[in-house]
Amino acid sequence: MNNRHPELFRRHPLNPILTVAAWPYPANSVFNPGATLLPDGTTLLLCRVEDRRGHSHFSVARSANGVDDWQIGPQPTLLPDPEHFPEEVWGIEDPRITYLSELGKYAIVYTAYSRVGPGVALALTEDFHHFERYGMIMPPEDKDAALFPHRIGGQWALIHRPVSFHGAHMWMSYSPDLRHWGSHKLMLQGRLGGWWDANKIGLSPPPIETPQGWLVIYHGVRQTASGSIYRLGLALFDLHAPERCLKRSEEWVFGPQEPYEQRGDVDNVVFPCGYTLAPDGDTIHVYYGAADTSIALATGSIRAILNQLEENGQRTA
Repeated sequence: MNNRHPELFRRHPLNPILTVAAWPYPANSVFNPGATLLPDGTTLLLCRVEDRRGHSHFSVARSANGVDDWQIGPQPTLLPDPEHFPEEVWGIEDPRITYLSELGKYAIVYTAYSRVGPGVALALTEDFHHFERYGMIMPPEDKDAALFPHRIGGQWALIHRPVSFHGAHMWMSYSPDLRHWGSHKLMLQGRLGGWWDANKIGLSPPPIETPQGWLVIYHGVRQTASGSIYRLGLALFDLHAPERCLKRSEEWVFGPQEPYEQRGDVDNVVFPCGYTLAPDGDTIHVYYGAADTSIALATGSIRAILNQLEENGQRTA
């Protein structure tokens, strides 16, 4: 970790908190979970489970304390449905959960792996038993997407990461009805050169609303002679125009350092898709995939994260 400032995220001593060994049916690996707190305080993880074909589906794990004693259903929670949604033919991946209070429903934005590449898909649920699929809302190649929890300027807002000849950057799009998307705006670019987040970045967990702005934890990919390294950085965006970046960390704040993060199906990856906030409104629990093989937990403070971003971040607006 960085020696110039204190560690922002503390790994839980029980890490990894979930592995495929806990699953009640055969699978290859479990990683990259979406996360939410249910009304009774239960932590729910919607885990990406890769089967032994290499295709992924989602499975719910519940815990009273968000750390251990996970209750996992005997069957998958949400399977690909290529008969009705052909864009899911090779699986569904990397869910991110946002509660939409206006609708009284949880929005799950996920990657649908189609024959022509990954795209962004959406499903709504009230109970994580019954799901209303909207299908693909952003065509390939696009992923790393999540909704904001409420409308902004009367429109729903989505962060996503399309890929082009010029790299992989984070974009904002807006919709009146969650189905038809437009007003596309570039919100954050991968840097150039030798930066830890050069050329390829993407959203990690959904954006976090704070009085100072929308706090975004994002991942950057460093290409090295021995492969890629996935690490995390921070950015803050305007509350009313979230495509406007206010501050951005120059240095990464969390990266693979433990054996379960450095070695797995994909080495050197920490990749969070979900978080929960404690009742104090400050303590954040970040649930992340480690090396595309297991699920781990890191804990931090929103206040400390914002303070570090204010002190050390690069002002962009």
